[in-house]
Amino acid sequence: MVNFWEYDHGTNGRARTRAGVKIFELSGGATKRNMTKYIFVTGGVVSSLGKGLAASSIGCLLEARGMKVQMMKLDPYINVDPGTMSPFQHGEVFVTDDGAETDLDLGHYERFTNAKLSQANNWTSGRIYLSVIEKERRGDYLGKTIQVIPHITDEIKMAVRKVAEMHEPDVLIVEIGGTVGDIESLPFMEAIRQIGNEEGRNNAIFVHVTLVPYIAAAGELKTKPTQHSVKELREIGIAADILLCRSERPLPVDLRKKIALFCNVQESAVISALDVGTIYEVPLAFREQGLDDLIVNDLHLNERFPTADLKNWRDLVSTIKDPTGGAVKIAIVGKYVGLEDSYKSLREALTHAGVANNLRVDVKWIESENLVREDYENELQDFDAVLVPGGFGKRGIAGMLRAIKYARKSGTPYFGICLGMQTACIEFARSVCGLRDADSTEFNEETPFPIIFKLRDLVDVDELGGTMRLGNYPCLLKEGSLARDIYHGAAEIGERHRHRYEFNPEYRNALEREGLIFSGVSPDGKFVEMIELPRETHPFFVACQFHPEYKSKPLAVHPLFDSFVRAAWENRVKSENLEHDVMSDKQVEMPERMEIGAEE
Repeated sequence: MVNFWEYDHGTNGRARTRAGVKIFELSGGATKRNMTKYIFVTGGVVSSLGKGLAASSIGCLLEARGMKVQMMKLDPYINVDPGTMSPFQHGEVFVTDDGAETDLDLGHYERFTNAKLSQANNWTSGRIYLSVIEKERRGDYLGKTIQVIPHITDEIKMAVRKVAEMHEPDVLIVEIGGTVGDIESLPFMEAIRQIGNEEGRNNAIFVHVTLVPYIAAAGELKTKPTQHSVKELREIGIAADILLCRSERPLPVDLRKKIALFCNVQESAVISALDVGTIYEVPLAFREQGLDDLIVNDLHLNERFPTADLKNWRDLVSTIKDPTGGAVKIAIVGKYVGLEDSYKSLREALTHAGVANNLRVDVKWIESENLVREDYENELQDFDAVLVPGGFGKRGIAGMLRAIKYARKSGTPYFGICLGMQTACIEFARSVCGLRDADSTEFNEETPFPIIFKLRDLVDVDELGGTMRLGNYPCLLKEGSLARDIYHGAAEIGERHRHRYEFNPEYRNALEREGLIFSGVSPDGKFVEMIELPRETHPFFVACQFHPEYKSKPLAVHPLFDSFVRAAWENRVKSENLEHDVMSDKQVEMPERMEIGAEE
């Protein structure tokens, strides 16, 4: 790949700007020029317009042209990171390889692009202010009065430029969270305004995501909210180059002209951002309107990256919208199903697995607390597979245990993730090993059989923020296990973690004697990473302590989800064949059905 760092010779020994290009001093007086271009994505009118998807889609389009892309999210809230925030309020916490707890939009960035993300790619107001205050306490500012401008804004600019220096991308896309006009986002807006000035006209552009609402009573799309949003942006000193207009209906030509006139952009730069059938269709919708052409022209990159190859992406969208292999029904029994964004990466990983198997994956979200009724089997019997995802706290655990027992005894494919592995161990200990009061110390500190207990490294650690086992860790897979087959024979894998409790190794022998297989452990043997039931007794019963959904991509499905959806399909085919044989009066040996609710 061409190295776009250019070397010059300078004499002043400090970073400076020359012709819109940032110059960094090297040892011996040589300097190198960072040729990274910047795209800043802001939002207006209301939140939840899809800035993250818009930024990800732009990244996808630019990568399709051959560019090296990096992504970044700046969040205005005061939390240092979203790790301690409620999933109902903030949605999923996405974890990077280096253990950063980040905004769920970073999950979109990784799924839509090949960008390698880390803690450096997500900054909050809280983290920025914390960094500045720590510097002030150390005396780094030499007694100066610390102010929002320049100290906070300089810290933001430093964070942005650090990502450009680390990865040397052709384009760095920076999304600003929140809505233009929010008081907490003003330092970020000022910082990107300054970067825009420092970089120069053709090295940084501003994309503004806004709303064009449809007023049913008037039967019209209204542009005034967009006009006011752009006006608010201009009062800060930022002139939008491209407008992505979210609306229920297509924007007619006269409306585009009106928006262009009042917002001082080209008519071709007014892009309609309609709802689509799948989020993976967004890049194609933008491509049809020439969004990537606008960007490469504005950044003077059209000669280096003239065309986009989106064939694989088009095939992906075609399969998602119209799979020819059939459909499977999967029950996700969780604690936060009231807000699907709480399990965003999980849902997308199942979609990726559907594409890999040419199947439509129909998901039903089941609140685990609803499975405490006596007829809970009726809630689960029509599904081809059951999945129990991660979570924290005691609420809903009884329902999860019932779902696991149903899957284990009925032969329904089961996949447990994080808490889903811990509860599978508890259920097995109670029902199969006779440890009736087995539990996790997270739910019952006085349990006589602590199958799951607090991470030994966290004993006496009371702080919640950033104190879990976070990030990518290696795992050794047992030879001959289903887990090893799923990972295509790999002896060692690496997966991302986010948990505060672990399996208690004192109970490993007791569970192994009754048939549970510990198919994945850490290299030092300290942590249990994967469990499974023998294939002779269950077609697919697999659980893991880590979060494989964080690594799944639409064009590179994670093998665990791929295998799980395939097992669901095989279960469906088997059930349909059995039903067909029964309906045709064929002599069939019917297995004796166990009473699901009874203890073994």
